[in-house]
Amino acid sequence: MIKTANQEALNRLKNASPRLVDIRQAKDVLKDFDKYTVLHAGPPIDYPGMCAPMQEAVHAALIYEGLAENRDSAKQLAESGRIRFETCHEKGAVGPMTGVTTWSMPLFVVENTANGNLAYSTINEGAGDVIRFGACTDRTISRLHWIEEELAPALRKAVDHMGGLDVSAVMAQALSMGDELHMRNIASSMVLLHRLAAPLAQACSGGELGRIMEFLTNRNDQFFLNIAMASNKSAADAADGIKESSIVTAIARNGVEVGIRISSLPGQWFTAPAPLVDGLYFSGFSQEDANGDIGDSAIMEVNGFGGFAMAASPAIVRLLGIPDTDEALEFTKTMRNICIGEHQKYTIPGLNFAGLPLGIDIMKVAETTITPGINTAIVSKRPGDGMIGAGLSRVPFEAFEKALIAFDASLTEEER
Repeated sequence: MIKTANQEALNRLKNASPRLVDIRQAKDVLKDFDKYTVLHAGPPIDYPGMCAPMQEAVHAALIYEGLAENRDSAKQLAESGRIRFETCHEKGAVGPMTGVTTWSMPLFVVENTANGNLAYSTINEGAGDVIRFGACTDRTISRLHWIEEELAPALRKAVDHMGGLDVSAVMAQALSMGDELHMRNIASSMVLLHRLAAPLAQACSGGELGRIMEFLTNRNDQFFLNIAMASNKSAADAADGIKESSIVTAIARNGVEVGIRISSLPGQWFTAPAPLVDGLYFSGFSQEDANGDIGDSAIMEVNGFGGFAMAASPAIVRLLGIPDTDEALEFTKTMRNICIGEHQKYTIPGLNFAGLPLGIDIMKVAETTITPGINTAIVSKRPGDGMIGAGLSRVPFEAFEKALIAFDASLTEEER
């Protein structure tokens, strides 16, 4: 019975067909959501327990929404109990790094046309003092307003003109161009820009096009990531809620804890302390400066991308602090030991077009003691420093132990 349930979950992951269909403000698409609700990355956490970068992102979001005038009043509001904090995942959304998402923010809307479900993610802010890395400056706020008022409406018109975008086609092409689609998205962002250029030109007037193209092409190599995250969230949600399935449907980090969810126990989080990331730090920074692992972007690994697809991306190896490409190849092969299958449409040229490892099984993790590896940015524990490196994080085994105990308790003797 478990094997049958897991095969069903695997099939739903394999058959997912994500399509970018719209860009809408959060208030228009998220259910049970108001101006005093703030979404965040990872498993549930309240404001007092948040890491400093996430708290600072909350401050920026409250100022952006007009609920606070400055950082001090935003902090007071966040501490007052008037703000409801929820995970992005609970709303069918995913958010990079801090993941902070609020009422007015435009979201990519992705439909999994194979299942009919929708998933959402914010629009990537580019580089610099951005909310996802815990910044709260005047530039942070003004950029968010520009995204809402100029970029998002233009993108919406362009996507509508295109009749939507087949995201799976972009991801498959990008894998063959050297992206692993978590820490390296330059190829996918270029393919996206190629598809958007003409529709954007038709959608824009005056100086809009120049400003938008400058934003999309200047230090914004990760722009596609948010679309890919929503796409993989739509796939994972389709595989959720299958009785007796031990397949992982979410991995998320909030900077304090890492949490996983499994198909047969929808909505339940199994957590462990967030580890520090082992990787390469920028000049002047070390692991002592790092915050714990953070972000919903590990949804990419749930679907076989990122760390699981490292063999597809030799260009990313040194950035992550990995000594050579041979180790990257072996890492992808190792991840197969904790998965029950592989993708058919997402393949790795360097492995004779083998499919990406797919379907993380908590029972295989328990049996092998191999835990999923996540390619990730490293954020400073001091708000304002932003990204200070990149590396490879491992989901703590403790989270899988907790999930396995709960999974076993949910089964009858006949189901075991």
